[in-house]
Amino acid sequence: MKVMVIVKATKSSEAGELPSPELLSAMGNFNEELVKAGIMKAGEGLKPSSEAKRIHFAGNSRTVTDGPFAETKELIAGYWLWEVNSMQEAVEWVKRCPNPMPEDSDIDIRPVYALEDFASIDPDGTELEKEEVLIRTMALQESLVQPYLYFSGRCEEALDFYEQALAATVTMKMRFNESPDPVPEEMLQVGFESKIMHASFTIGKMTIMASDGCDDKTKFSGFRLTLSVPTESVADSAFAALADGGTIDMPLMKTFWSPRYGMVTDKFGVGWMVMVSQA
Repeated sequence: MKVMVIVKATKSSEAGELPSPELLSAMGNFNEELVKAGIMKAGEGLKPSSEAKRIHFAGNSRTVTDGPFAETKELIAGYWLWEVNSMQEAVEWVKRCPNPMPEDSDIDIRPVYALEDFASIDPDGTELEKEEVLIRTMALQESLVQPYLYFSGRCEEALDFYEQALAATVTMKMRFNESPDPVPEEMLQVGFESKIMHASFTIGKMTIMASDGCDDKTKFSGFRLTLSVPTESVADSAFAALADGGTIDMPLMKTFWSPRYGMVTDKFGVGWMVMVSQA
């Protein structure tokens, strides 16, 4: 079951007093325990109601009131969302929580409605299906798409090259013969046992994943990586480095969307678009 664990506001939280370093550390340790136990799904502290607004609904009218709000004991100072097996388990975890306030305080535990709780008013499941679509959409909005490059046996050479040419940082590298699970028989080309099974590297703010693949047959086609840099001199330098041993597909030039833009295919067959970001 999912529960919302609500930290009630107090005079100190409504005054905007920050926790002591000791309390901050203790709460951090408690959150770490929750995460390790697989219970905590979300959690935030809230600023005082003096920075809030309240919207009152009366029929079709809406009235906005600026904080602070007087009913301190009815306000919320923070919350968690937990996934637990029972209300009793949630109670036991809350009892382990450090007192979140300098003074006496309260924490409420409220069960969260599940979709199946609305079955009696949605007998054909129409609204349930809509909700499931929304949940999938929200999950996809949080997803991350990353390029994965197969270098056909030249991955290590490519990583070294990008470290020199583009100041890349290799964050992880594992070879096939280092795999915790054995590689299926006849999957690898002979001689690929010590090749790179998986690697990750960063260029600027992007993380790229890479591998040698299982053989030397892979060829790059149908895509390019875009390298956006802040100045023309950096564009010139990066373009020249990528072109060394590669092919210039479009020389660097001024375009209507960028003061410097060009296309190059490096010596590993990876296509790049190098450009200066334009405000």
